This record gives sequence, C-alpha cells and structure tokens, in this order.
Amino acid sequence: MKEKKTLGVGVISLGWMGRLHTRSYRALAEKFPELNVDIRLVACADILEENQKWATEVLGFERATADYHEVIEDPQVDVVSICAPNYLHHEIALAAAQAGKPFWIEKPMGVSAQQSKEIAQAAAKAGVATSVGFNYRHTPAIELARKLIRDGKIGRVTNVRCWLIADYASAPEGPLTWRYSRERAGAGVVGDLMSHGADLVQYLVGRIASVSALTDTFIKERPIPTKMGVGHGGYEVGDEMGPVQNEDYVAIMMRLDNGVVGTLESSRVAVGPRAEYVIEVYGTDGSLRWNFEHLNDLQVCIGKDNGFQQGYVRAMAGGDFPEFLRFQPGAGTSMGFDDMKVVEAKQFIESVLTGEQVAPSAADGWSAAEVDEATVASAADGQWHDVARVEGATTFDK
Repeated sequence: MKEKKTLGVGVISLGWMGRLHTRSYRALAEKFPELNVDIRLVACADILEENQKWATEVLGFERATADYHEVIEDPQVDVVSICAPNYLHHEIALAAAQAGKPFWIEKPMGVSAQQSKEIAQAAAKAGVATSVGFNYRHTPAIELARKLIRDGKIGRVTNVRCWLIADYASAPEGPLTWRYSRERAGAGVVGDLMSHGADLVQYLVGRIASVSALTDTFIKERPIPTKMGVGHGGYEVGDEMGPVQNEDYVAIMMRLDNGVVGTLESSRVAVGPRAEYVIEVYGTDGSLRWNFEHLNDLQVCIGKDNGFQQGYVRAMAGGDFPEFLRFQPGAGTSMGFDDMKVVEAKQFIESVLTGEQVAPSAADGWSAAEVDEATVASAADGQWHDVARVEGATTFDK
C-alpha cells in the first residue's frame, strides 16, 4: 500500500459554505478511505474575530487570521477553499492560482463572465486542479439520471424543464446584504440559483447555446443591516432602507447545441416552495424527473406502451445508485445536502492527487457564467443571445 499523503487545507471565509467545506474535508477519511490521504486543517481566514475563534476552538484549525493572503502564502497550505462573497472570488482565486495552489471555489466564480474567464484561464496557466460548487450534480439520483440518458434509456432527448424556486429572500424585512448589490454580487437570482440549473441542464443534457430571458425585482428595497450574520441568518437590521440592485426572478427559453430545447426558471422570493429545485428531461421513449426537496428519489418513466401501468416509477436511492452506500446502508434511509459536498470534496482531492480533472472545473464555472451573462443581456434588450463558448477542460461534457 502506498504511503498516505498529507494535504494541508486552508479555508477562506467561514460562513455557511466555509464551515461546510471544512466538515466535508473532515469526512473524507471515513467516507472515501481509498483516497489514502490525511487532511490537515492548517489555516482559516475570516474578518470576524468570532469566526476565527470558531475555526480554532470548534472546527480544529491550527490557526486563524483576518488576512486571506496569509492562508494562500502559507507553505503548509496545499489546497485552498474559497468561500467568500462573490465580489472577492476573483482576487482570491487569482492569488491562489499565482501561488500554484489548487482551489475549490463556490459559484458564481465572480461577478461577471469576464471575471470567471480570468479565473479559469489563470488556473489553466498555473496547471492547478480546481473545483466549483455545483453540488447538485453529485446527488446519486442525478448521477443515475445522467447514466440513463447517456445509455439511451429514454430515447432521443427532445426537451428539458428546470426550475429552482426558493423562499430564502421572500421576507421584505430581510437584510440588504451583499447578495442584493450589483457591484458585490453581480446578478441576483441568476447567479445565485439559476447558475445551478444551467449546470444541471448542461451536465445531464448538453451545452446551452442560446437564451431568451426576462427578469424582475419584486422587493425593491430592504433594511440595511446593523449586525452581520453567517449565511442567510444571524443579521440584525435598523430602520434605514436601501435599494435592491439585482433581480429576484428570471425565466428563460433556451436552445442547446444538440437541438434540445427547454425552459429554466428561478426565484428567490417565492412564498410556498422552500427549495423546489426540479429538473425534468423528456425523450422519445421516456422521461426523468428529480426534485431536490425529495433528493433521494428519481421519478423514472421508460417506454410509452406500458398500458395501465404507464407513468412514473419512484426509484428510491439505494445501493445501485452511485456513491449512496458511502453514506447510508440501504434504500429508504436518506442522504442529505451536506453529503453532496462530501462527494464534491472527494472529487476535488482526487483531482489534486491524480492530476486528472474529476471535479466540476473552473471551466465549468466559466461556462455557467456565460449562460448567466447571456441571460442578463437578453433580459435587458428582449432579444435572443448566443452563449459564448469557453476554453479549457469542462467536465459536464465528458
């Protein structure tokens, strides 16, 4: 057996995603022992002293700092997680690439397609492995759906429907965080949720070639926070209000390179659905349907001549679904959101160790950003817009 390798980890920004990245790294030894790697939590960067304290006293980092440069420049840090707000992604990722550090970055990679392009090109030039946080890909039901589609089980794919409808911003009294700033977040729900849908469509069906879109902002202003929180919670607000600068809602018609057509819709202010993220793929001999709110189920219809039995079969995730047995002993015992991030961590570390890009790459992140860019442009002028092609190793088309 080969000698076990030790990788030093640095995490930048310890909000919800930074903490989840950390837990995911820690789970690798148990869930994916064949990686034969020891993960060492070397350093964490966060501007909040309370998060620095949490990093060392609760999560087990050896040290914490307010300056992310100290993490990237630390010779004991081999890989970096970038979990900061969108507007910081570009400068941090370029610094990591320049230092030759493989990085796992949350999406969107920047506030524009240009920033995403520069990140992907810098990573490619530096020859570093990357991973982008398209975690819904790693759901066992989605992986099985991809195999069924590629094996031709539903015939020739004709159309796809995808929607990501959530309520996390539905309260008008919710704080005016960086997510609602055009400068700091870029687009609103387009980059935050719809980009996940774009990646799912491309991962299951094919590259999105052109889009026609409309957007709207339903909550025009929000209270300015007086105390910062973590993720979507923990904020305190005052009476002063500020304008929401990006969109709450988007609807898209799309054409794919392979002739498939489809629709894509996202909202962050829906009242009713909590996290209804759904993709449906239709073919000439069947269809598939997945809903994140029931992430352990895949609705499968194969064949169109099944008599009174025509329709969907509920396939519950179990031992014959990819990676399921890493987490649960059998069908009916559910996996959860955090498990998808453990799979993502595994793919990132495997990419680092083998030199083969296994995880969703920076090129995948750039590709989704180009869909975002075309969507925003189409919503502005009401015209169809082509989605620019990207360079580099995208993994959705492997």
